Amino acid sequence: MFSREIFCQRLRQLRLSRNLTAEQLGAAFAVRKQTVSRWELGDRLPTLDIAVALAEYFNVSLDYLVGTSDNPKRK
Repeated sequence: MFSREIFCQRLRQLRLSRNLTAEQLGAAFAVRKQTVSRWELGDRLPTLDIAVALAEYFNVSLDYLVGTSDNPKRK
């Protein structure tokens, strides 16, 4: 089952692992840094299209990003 909390934590962890600011990640997805911050805080969630794009951007599976798997590898 989808876990908002895990999604938020993993998104932040992935962003920081690439040494990206919220502003830099936002620019990659044509959203403001405040939007990225809201995703990481759980105040808002990205659309499905953006969630898939985020998983591709970080080269992890969507299942990993949303917390339904602990395996980050994409198939």
